Amino acid sequence: MMNVLHQYTYRFLMLFAALLLAFPSFADKHKKQKETPKPISIYDVDSLVNPIPRQRQLWHDYFHKALRGADASDGKVDGYIWYGDDTMASNAITQALLHKAAHLDTMIENLPPSDPQRDNQEKIRYLRAVTNMVNAYNHDTKADPYFYRKVVNNMHDMIIARHEGKLDAFIRANENEYSLANVELLDGHPDLRALLYKKVGLEQPLKMIKRLQEYAHEPFACDIIAAAARKAPTEIYNYASSTNITLNGAIRRCNDPLVQAIVRITAESKNPLKAMSFISDIYNKRLSIAEVDKITSDDISLFKNLVRLQMQGDTLGGTSYTQELSYRANSIFIARINELHESPDPVRFKILDGLSPEELYYIIVYGQDRIYTSSFIGAFRRMMERLKPNTGDVLLDKTRYVHFRTFIRMCAGYNTLSDFLSTMKPEEKTAVMKEFISGLEHGKTDDLEDAVDVADAFGSVKDTALANFLRQEIINNYTRVSEARNLKGTIVYGLLATLANGSNNDSLAQNLHLPPIGNIPFKSLVNDSGIVYEQYFFYGDEDGKNSYASFLANFRDTRKWSRPEENPTKQWVTIKSITGKPIVIFANLPLDYETDKDADAQKALEAWMNGREIHPTILVHRGHSYHLSSTVDYMSKSNRIIMLGSCGGYHNLGAVLDHAPDAHLISTKQTGTMLVNDAIISHLNDHLLAGDDIDWVTLWAEIGKSLTGKEKDFNEYVPPYRNLGAIFIKAYRRIFNEADLAGD
Repeated sequence: MMNVLHQYTYRFLMLFAALLLAFPSFADKHKKQKETPKPISIYDVDSLVNPIPRQRQLWHDYFHKALRGADASDGKVDGYIWYGDDTMASNAITQALLHKAAHLDTMIENLPPSDPQRDNQEKIRYLRAVTNMVNAYNHDTKADPYFYRKVVNNMHDMIIARHEGKLDAFIRANENEYSLANVELLDGHPDLRALLYKKVGLEQPLKMIKRLQEYAHEPFACDIIAAAARKAPTEIYNYASSTNITLNGAIRRCNDPLVQAIVRITAESKNPLKAMSFISDIYNKRLSIAEVDKITSDDISLFKNLVRLQMQGDTLGGTSYTQELSYRANSIFIARINELHESPDPVRFKILDGLSPEELYYIIVYGQDRIYTSSFIGAFRRMMERLKPNTGDVLLDKTRYVHFRTFIRMCAGYNTLSDFLSTMKPEEKTAVMKEFISGLEHGKTDDLEDAVDVADAFGSVKDTALANFLRQEIINNYTRVSEARNLKGTIVYGLLATLANGSNNDSLAQNLHLPPIGNIPFKSLVNDSGIVYEQYFFYGDEDGKNSYASFLANFRDTRKWSRPEENPTKQWVTIKSITGKPIVIFANLPLDYETDKDADAQKALEAWMNGREIHPTILVHRGHSYHLSSTVDYMSKSNRIIMLGSCGGYHNLGAVLDHAPDAHLISTKQTGTMLVNDAIISHLNDHLLAGDDIDWVTLWAEIGKSLTGKEKDFNEYVPPYRNLGAIFIKAYRRIFNEADLAGD
């Protein structure tokens, strides 16, 4: 088995060879490069045909200032935009902005006048557009290099199309988000602007509804509003109840029946936000608004009816009721069970009395971010008891396989997978596990949730026979998708084969074209002055204040650390090393989460650091998982180590890596504890003071020894070299983008 797996892994790792076989167009493209070069067109001439007229010089200056800002975005003006250790991404954005975009002002000046009377204004229009494009990158806190690369290409081609009078044909061939990013070039062409907005709005209504202010009075606005109502009705509710006349009016003018049902909820419901979860019942006239209000007035009734919608397979308003289902599963059940973790089981789990196995299943999968190990075990056992005489596959059928890969992954992680699978006949068990592995090529190219669940499960499957079966299924699916020339599937299953091959850290990173995952050099954690900057995020609830007090205890040794110094506004503290390598630590004070004082402190600290060109390489989140999204907003590509010291941090990998693509992540499978958080911070800082490279395997063993007797808590934490989900996401994005570059 392993020899066969290794063979497939090796085949995958020869990335371009595999892609050339699976996607012949790539090979054809490389062959075309050998053809006789065409004469250079006026658009490609790299020097000015005529000097820049004085009336346009200022616009060129604006453009060059924007380009300099892009060059300086990594802290250096050196003709290269550093995007972490991802050399390919760095090269892609450098080529796009500092070479191709930088050529655009020359191309614009060289455009032969199509209308001498309007030539100056048209060229100013183009210069303003390219300047705005570069500044959009400069102001984007989580800029995607590959997105902006395509935006630059689109800008180049759209300018030419507009100049040649072919803008209509160009937009119809490029009705996409890249043209939308350059929409100002459609000034004077309202019909094409409307076409683009409507097309992208219908394909990506969730993105376009956020831009409603731009087109609220356009005739096509209702089409986009109606499409968004079916994907995210809560967004429409927010606008319908807004005091913004433009947004509110656009919603109320739309005569779509679903939109009008939302408008009625805002006017008639006693609790409209809760009622919005039942928009399908109201729209389809299964329930009146008054009947929905009665359901939502009781927590248990509310939860049971949310499960009913899920089990009915209701897709209308799906994001509304699934978000509410997740919130209720956590706030009504998981939070209560977790709070009673020291109580006897009959007391602790009493709230689960009377719930069906299907309802318990949804509590488990939607509570994944906050559920304790013991909470999972208690809920799982009750689900299994109430499942009889039915079997696991029947349960999955009734729950419509919603998040079933998450459920299988959780069972594997908590060593209950064999118990669940044992309820089935061999053929049923085989069918479920085949389903677990298959179909990962479906969905958008960046939709990796299911694939990450599969990757994570591999680290927990203890059954050798089951592990071998899953490996064989990966091989079978790899063969299937590669023969079908499915790029996403080829990469996903190739990566899974590599991860399942069980390589050591160094060879795994090398095989996946990633920087080392087992260690991080000290030199990559310091700035040009040799200082390590760290930033800690705290929140002003009771847990946050306790965490902050515990955090400060790490720095009592006055031989190593200065006393915490509050800034004049009393919004954050600064701690500095006294001996060893220079380390500077910033932490916002846990003030008051409810009144946004924490958010204000974090914003003020961020502005203060940005003004001094301070970019922390180590970032630590100390707070509950529901605070994590606020911390994620401050993450950036400069962060090299990120610690998610909160419950459920393990399940927020994608959002974190969007902001900090090369970060080494320390996360928790389930619940974080102050004791373990502090031990990790203390040992990490001791190595930094000594100027050591961080070897995660050695450091993790060292921390484990210091936590003797607390192994159960420490085992909830996942070090960077074991974080298969993060490794998978990084490798997938890197390889997919590499293939995308090769395909251009």
